[in-house]
Amino acid sequence: MKPTLKLIVLISLLVTGCTDEILDRKPDKSQVVPTSVSDFKALLDRTLVFGSNYLGIAEVASGDYYLSAADYAALKGLPEKNAFLWKKDVWEGSPVVAEWNSAYEQVFYTNVVLDGLKSLQATHGNQADYMQVKGTALFFRANAFFTVAQLFARPYHVSIAATELGIPLRLNSDLNERSVRATMAQTYEQILNDLQESVELLPAQLTTPYRPSKAAAFALLARVYLAMGNYDKALLSAEECLKLHNSLLDYNSISTGATYPIPKLNAEVIYQATTPRYGSWERARGKVDSTLYQTYATTDIRRTAFFITNPGGSVAFKGMYTGTLTLFTGLATDEQYLIGAECLVRKNRVNEAMDYLNALLVKRYKTGTYVPLSETDPNKALAVILLERRKQLLFRGLRWLDLRRLNTDARFATTLKRTLDGVEYLLPPNDNRYTFPIPNYIIAASGMQQNQ
Repeated sequence: MKPTLKLIVLISLLVTGCTDEILDRKPDKSQVVPTSVSDFKALLDRTLVFGSNYLGIAEVASGDYYLSAADYAALKGLPEKNAFLWKKDVWEGSPVVAEWNSAYEQVFYTNVVLDGLKSLQATHGNQADYMQVKGTALFFRANAFFTVAQLFARPYHVSIAATELGIPLRLNSDLNERSVRATMAQTYEQILNDLQESVELLPAQLTTPYRPSKAAAFALLARVYLAMGNYDKALLSAEECLKLHNSLLDYNSISTGATYPIPKLNAEVIYQATTPRYGSWERARGKVDSTLYQTYATTDIRRTAFFITNPGGSVAFKGMYTGTLTLFTGLATDEQYLIGAECLVRKNRVNEAMDYLNALLVKRYKTGTYVPLSETDPNKALAVILLERRKQLLFRGLRWLDLRRLNTDARFATTLKRTLDGVEYLLPPNDNRYTFPIPNYIIAASGMQQNQ
């Protein structure tokens, strides 16, 4: 492995800022920093680093499955057990929190690339690669910042964005710079700026979804704008994405009896990313909410493609968009159709919204059985679209984001409930536990302010 790739040893503590321990462990950057566009490209091609989106802990807390007392007791990790029951001290003194460290590992790599590119000039021979590498770095940085914001900062609300704390925005590779929390407004402005610049730099499409394309940047912009409640720009971004990549997988073509029916890198995948596994949602343990399962019609292929019935009668999820037990947390066209539908109905363009939804759902029902949905009431149409969003994007790391943004609307506010050993646990709408605490070791080393 090239010395340029050995930078990973620096990362896990980079966000804490300047401490003696970090400085003592820091190697000579002159020996490890890449120097050419091809070096930077190789750095960004590390799928073990950039192919992961650490939303797994949020999926544990999202409430779409339950555990028996025995299965809960068998879990090994305290953070997972705590997140499942929505305990305030989720990390409980954990010396390493992957959800924080790994995201800022990605940020550090992208900053190394962006800083390095400033010292190079794009030439006629390398201009295409130069632009793609810069666009890729900006996309990855924005994606990492957005992930951290969904876990460690409160939900975005424009009325408080100027004063509410966001996340640390590390915008260069200087390990001596101490981290401070930006405001929520600054956090989202940076995410949007990175993505908007990446749109201008990235190629329209790529042969591999492991690298981001212009379509991926538009798709992520749509997701970010949706989280912000900016439905005009979310719609525009989804439409631009679908102009470049609008393929839908016809579920009639898949084998629903397969262990994992949805093929990896199928026609819908725009950008491939996964989240590290947690034991609680594995098939032998995690049992899908029965009320949710019953919302799938018998002619809906997702009923057999997404679920398998356990010996005891409970239902487990098998519809990962990875072809494996690992959860897909990347970007796909089905999400873009649903974003388009939601935004259109919120703009009172109900017929167009239903067209988007029907275009998706006809590919989810057995051939000849789907009756297109028709609705004229915007409120009823929105309820239908949000239900289908939940049903289609199940176990994608998106339910937590949706709960956070929708809980401020009384029509869709949800109280999550879990019962374990006869004890009922609740997570009310807009509860402070919808924001995970910043790890204590980060607070201690950096002095930044904790969530209150």
